[in-house]
Amino acid sequence: MDYQKKELPKKISTIGFALTIVGGLLIILSFIFHTERALYNYLIMFMFIASIGLGSLAFVAIEYMAGAIWSTPFRRIAEFLSAPIPLLLLLVIPIILGANTLYHWTNSNIAVNDPVLQGKSPYLNLNFFIIRIAIYIFIWILFYYLINRNSKLQDTNNDVKYTKNNIKLSVAFAPVFIITLTFAAIDLMMSLEPHWYSTIYGVYYFAGTLVAGIASFGLVTVFTLEGKFFDSRINNKHLHSVGILLFAFNIFWAYIAFSQYLLIWYANLPEENYWFLNRMNGSWVYLSLGMVFIHFIIPFLVLIPSYAKTNLRTLKVMSIWLLAAHYLDLYWLVMPTYDKSGIVFGWVELGFPVAAVGIIMLLFKLKSRNNNLMPVGDPKLEGGINLTLYPDLSID
Repeated sequence: MDYQKKELPKKISTIGFALTIVGGLLIILSFIFHTERALYNYLIMFMFIASIGLGSLAFVAIEYMAGAIWSTPFRRIAEFLSAPIPLLLLLVIPIILGANTLYHWTNSNIAVNDPVLQGKSPYLNLNFFIIRIAIYIFIWILFYYLINRNSKLQDTNNDVKYTKNNIKLSVAFAPVFIITLTFAAIDLMMSLEPHWYSTIYGVYYFAGTLVAGIASFGLVTVFTLEGKFFDSRINNKHLHSVGILLFAFNIFWAYIAFSQYLLIWYANLPEENYWFLNRMNGSWVYLSLGMVFIHFIIPFLVLIPSYAKTNLRTLKVMSIWLLAAHYLDLYWLVMPTYDKSGIVFGWVELGFPVAAVGIIMLLFKLKSRNNNLMPVGDPKLEGGINLTLYPDLSID
């Protein structure tokens, strides 16, 4: 069977370029006229792009570790979607430069008179903050490079050793990914309000990252299936697995979200509950209550039937829905720090998600241009298409 590279439509890069330019211009204007507000929105955009890239790489690692075969024909999509990871090294620069605006613990005049900030100063100081962020991103880039390199090399020589190597790398990546992503969420978002205490915040962002990774994977998978870029033997059994993952990871997000709220509500400690009280103030209360429906109840009800998980239109709509819900969730996490009185929304906010989508589309098209859409050298590919047994890849 000929599995060689099929060129994706040029309109992907055209649309991606247009979105990036329009979004970029709006972002520039936002920084000119509303610098502080733009920085908070930029942080949301950065965490969203990081979610797509890291969530996609996590999906690749899970496939290798679990020995999954159904996803092998589609795995390259997740590899392409992990392409934003190296770009994070550049995208984080405005956050570092604007740290004094975003994070009030960087202001020595405030910290010196604050016992809580003084106690946290060995950890919450700008130099150590920059070092930690750099370490996280370099680790992510390293695993991104190694896993994707092995996958690409396998296309040319069909050597099973690359699958074995990626299984080992994925096992090593899993705990590192969980730890670094948790600390990155704490450093970049939770430290916006350094007096707040929560032991679940990092896991909460981790859960959202998995949802974003699977949703972006599901969306692009549906588009490529509609465009007939895959083998005709791929059927609704494959789609059902995509739908199950989307359904399951979103329930996991809801479980973590409820766990965090329940523990803080039950303990009723001032240093914990004020964070939620701020999000129940003014018009924020509508978004807080709305997130229950937007991010959980509606996706749960739509995706629970078995037929919904094999319907291209339903999977496409719900993938877009959950990506938008994840961006809205990040907005809910970050923006009440900027304005506690109520929801802040206007033209300033529009450019950031537009640019994020454009950047991801451009990177995806660039990666697809230089690589096969399917991992043609993977020994699991034929079994993945036919959903047959996993080949013997035992590691000596």
